[in-house]
Amino acid sequence: MDPVTLIVWLLIGAIAGWLAGQIMKGGGFGLIGDMIVGIVGAVIAGFLLPMLGIYIGGGIIGAIINAVIGACILLFVLRLVKR
Repeated sequence: MDPVTLIVWLLIGAIAGWLAGQIMKGGGFGLIGDMIVGIVGAVIAGFLLPMLGIYIGGGIIGAIINAVIGACILLFVLRLVKR
């Protein structure tokens, strides 16, 4: 994997995790936690959204939107389990 690609993944993950934390009213999890939530959210959205017939454009903005949607789903499920 190219180092630039890795940096872009981590940046998108951090942005998506932070945005999902703000949207879900839970606050952030710190830089590393936000990256993990964002990257796992991107994987979830990459699997789930096409199955539902939802396609968001490509590029950085599309990747961030997908990752935010997946991270929100992840945070929602984690909060259901935590209760």
